[in-house]
Amino acid sequence: MRQKTEYLNLRILPTVKEALRVLAAKEYRSIASMVEMMVRERCEKAGFPIDREPAPPKRTPRKSAGGTKA
Repeated sequence: MRQKTEYLNLRILPTVKEALRVLAAKEYRSIASMVEMMVRERCEKAGFPIDREPAPPKRTPRKSAGGTKA
């Protein structure tokens, strides 16, 4: 199951936004996809990798309601 995305609003210089737009277009990405990829690469380089999909929750065995049978 795909993880729900979140919004991130930020202010950047127009020149930075234009450079980001041009780079994203060259790689056939949206600006949001480009920013996410850049953040992931930087985190990886800093030793803080981000999983693409969260690990599924671990299942714990259920205890039987009837107790032990004789």
